[in-house]
Amino acid sequence: MSEFWLYVKLGFSHVLDWHAYDHILFLIVLTVGYTFDNWKRILVLVTLFTLGHTISLFLASYNVVSVNSKLIEFLIPLTILITGLFAVFTVKNTSKSGKMGLLYGATIFFGLIHGLGFSSYFKAISSNVSSKILPLIEFALGVEGAQIVIVLLVLIISFIVQTFFRFSKRDWVLVISSIVIGMVIPMLIANKIW
Repeated sequence: MSEFWLYVKLGFSHVLDWHAYDHILFLIVLTVGYTFDNWKRILVLVTLFTLGHTISLFLASYNVVSVNSKLIEFLIPLTILITGLFAVFTVKNTSKSGKMGLLYGATIFFGLIHGLGFSSYFKAISSNVSSKILPLIEFALGVEGAQIVIVLLVLIISFIVQTFFRFSKRDWVLVISSIVIGMVIPMLIANKIW
C-alpha cells in the first residue's frame, strides 16, 4: 500500500512542481476559457492529457520509444504556446464545439510529448520494479488528481474575476493566455533546437 501512495504522490508532485511549471501553464491555457458549466468537457480534456502522458511513459519505460531530450524540452513549451494561441484565437467562439475534435486530438498528442519529458526520470525510479504497469497507473492517478486541483483553481479564480471584478470572459482569456505565452517564449528560446 505504501508503494501505491509513493507513485500517486510522485504523480501529484510532478504536476504541482513549481520548479517545472510547464504542466501548470499548459493546464491554465487549456482551461481558462471554460466555466464550471463545462466540467464534462474539461474532465475529458484533462483525462486525455493524462492518457497521452501515461502512454508515452509506458512506451519509454519498456524502451519502445526513445526521443532526444533536447527536442522534447523544446516541444513542451511549444505545445503550451500553441494551446495559448488557440485560446486567444477562439475566445470569440463561445461554443467551441466545432473545434473540440481538434482540441481533443491535440491534447492527447501534447500529453504524449509532456510524458516523454518525464520518461527518463520515471524509468530511473521504477527500474527496480519488474512490472511497470501498476506504478504507471498509480502515477497517472496522481497526475490526474493534481490536474483536477489546478483546473478547479483556474475555474474558481476565473469565476471570481469575471463575477466580482466584472472582467469579460474575452478579456480574461486574452490576459491570461497572453501572460502564459509571454512566459513560454523565453522557455522556447532557452531550449531552441537550431
